[in-house]
Amino acid sequence: MRGMLIAGIVILLAGAFVLFRGFSFTKDKTVLDMGPLKASVTEERAVPTWVGGAGVAIGLVLIGVGATKSRG
Repeated sequence: MRGMLIAGIVILLAGAFVLFRGFSFTKDKTVLDMGPLKASVTEERAVPTWVGGAGVAIGLVLIGVGATKSRG
């Protein structure tokens, strides 16, 4: 179960990054497209902090399960 342990560590680190530093991404959206006339908007969206908390919790569970399975 070494794979589960490694996945737990990666998810834990990603969740902690989102929780403490925040993470945002940009999304391009076309709002008007009429022949040669085209208008687009770039939106910046932030990942909610609860996603980081959930990642930390899931990572801890996977690390715990992976550690107990490898001992068994």
